[in-house]
Amino acid sequence: MCLTGVDYFSTLGYQPGLAFLSAGLMSPVATFVLVLLTLFGALPIYRKVAQASPHGEGSISMLEDLLPRWRGKLFVLVLLGFVATDFIITITLSAADATEHVVQNPFVPHFFHEHRVAITLVLIAVLGGIFLKGFKEAIGLAVLLVASYLLLNIIVVVVGIYHVVIQPDLIPTWKNSLLAMPSVHGNPFLIIGLSLLLFPKLALGLSGFETGVAVMPLVKGDPSDDFKNPVGRIRNTRKLLLSAALIMSVMLIASSLVTTLLIAPEKFQPATADQPAGEAYGRALAYLAHHYLGEAFGTIYDISTIAILWFAGASAMAGLLNIVPRYLPRYGMAPNWTRARRPLVIVYTLVAFVVTIVFNANVEAQGGAYATGVLVLMTSAAVAVTLLMWSKGAIRYAFLTITLVFAYTMIDNIIVRPEGIKIASLFILGIIGVSFVSRALRSTELRVDGVELNDLARQFIEEAKNGTIRIIANRPDRGDADEYRLKEKQERWNNHIPPDEPVLFIEVRPGDASDFSGNLKIRGVQIGNYKVLRTRSAAIPNAIAAFLLHVRDETGQIPHVYFG
Repeated sequence: MCLTGVDYFSTLGYQPGLAFLSAGLMSPVATFVLVLLTLFGALPIYRKVAQASPHGEGSISMLEDLLPRWRGKLFVLVLLGFVATDFIITITLSAADATEHVVQNPFVPHFFHEHRVAITLVLIAVLGGIFLKGFKEAIGLAVLLVASYLLLNIIVVVVGIYHVVIQPDLIPTWKNSLLAMPSVHGNPFLIIGLSLLLFPKLALGLSGFETGVAVMPLVKGDPSDDFKNPVGRIRNTRKLLLSAALIMSVMLIASSLVTTLLIAPEKFQPATADQPAGEAYGRALAYLAHHYLGEAFGTIYDISTIAILWFAGASAMAGLLNIVPRYLPRYGMAPNWTRARRPLVIVYTLVAFVVTIVFNANVEAQGGAYATGVLVLMTSAAVAVTLLMWSKGAIRYAFLTITLVFAYTMIDNIIVRPEGIKIASLFILGIIGVSFVSRALRSTELRVDGVELNDLARQFIEEAKNGTIRIIANRPDRGDADEYRLKEKQERWNNHIPPDEPVLFIEVRPGDASDFSGNLKIRGVQIGNYKVLRTRSAAIPNAIAAFLLHVRDETGQIPHVYFG
């Protein structure tokens, strides 16, 4: 939970400020709408995703089977592009906001204000270094960071609520200001309607669910769990998602309310050519900590916020390390070394460096891409779950409604902040380009991970090894005894095979050509007096070669094979 929480809970470092910039005085109402979507939309969706995909593949694996062959592969590559957008931007945006907390602290020398990019790069490099060290170290640090950060936030929010209570005019003044807005015309229903339109801009507060599912392999299950249905892991992941959603919902509403009521609007504003950024820009709760609890406590809060924002990339890094190796190497669209953790950590860290430099470590500039990645993945998850539940009766309409809400949120975000889809497109094009180059470079590989024989096929090989192993490659046709009789007669004549030496037949039917590799499953079939070995493969020559190598290794003999 803490590894997920460093991503999810760390958004408290910037979410209240970004919410005010997006929704103004309506920020608490729009945040309440966001919380409703969290509890009654995202949470039910990802509880189903956890059940359907208990090994961390997420909604991608659920959608993979909807489209066959190359269309399905391209669809997965596009979704992986959005995964990369979401997780890489999580690393860079969180590190950039951590840098913002560093330079805004009153005890930090002004010298650091001019080196935001360098500070952000150092934070990302240290994060990568921890993952090079190992997962256990990352998880242990996450527990400490999340526990201390939540405690400090609770203190700040409680103190904020206290100051709201002792100033009874704050809430009526806020209410009157809302009703006096030109777009509201004194109608409270218009406030609700406008909040429904504005809440997509607060979508960063939904982050954490995809990473929560992505790190499922790290969730402890029951000793009795089996691979296909790890009931304990699914149950505990659901508890994780529920606990995180409830904690975050309370903190989002409370933080949005106290920051809106206690901080002057000009304090939220970003830097312009004429004036520096407001003291609460990107750090609203930190501003309250300094203002009401003193510089000492405020600095402790800053340190905790910097640490968790810096480490927020840990859950994203864990998600990338879990998801990407499950697809690209299997598709032949990445070298086999990408199955290893440490080389991937180095690659992801270098990509994060490039993104940070391109965006100049600017939090707001990366927000659109982050929200786009989050919303596309959540919409795809909602679609997958809706299709899964479509045959379950009236409940399907509830999930269909959730899907439509997420689709609206995603489309609205893309329209309002089109730079997000542009950045995601670069990730998608990059992944597709690298994937097809890798596939071309790996075209000479055997493309078979292993050979599995059923009992009868194994018996045929055992009997054949008593003499010279002779195998005839046959193009499958009718599959009756006459076909094999004529084929055997032809090959014995063409290749001078002695009439008293037995032969086996191997038949390979074409499979999905878009598949790159997998296990070759061979079954033995007795057709009259003829012993036939049948299988299916994306590459027929490769399958025959892999089978022959397997026979050689198992019997110690070099088999003779005949084509014609």
